[in-house]
Amino acid sequence: MTTRMAELLAAGPARDLEKNLRALVAGAFSRLDLVTREEFDVQAKLLARARNQLAALESRVADLERRLGG
Repeated sequence: MTTRMAELLAAGPARDLEKNLRALVAGAFSRLDLVTREEFDVQAKLLARARNQLAALESRVADLERRLGG
C-alpha cells in the first residue's frame, strides 16, 4: 500500500507542484547577478592587487609632494 501511495504522489499534482516550484526558484536565481566562488576569488585578488598599487602610488605622490614643498 505504501508503494502504491508513493507512486500516486510521484505521478500526481504533488510532482507538478515540485516541478513548478523548482522552475520558479531557478528563474529567480537566474535573474540575480550571482557569480561562482571561483569568479569571486579572482575578483577579490584583483581588488587586493589594485589596493596595493593604489597605496604605493599614494606613497610616491606624498613623497614627491614633500620634496617639492620642502
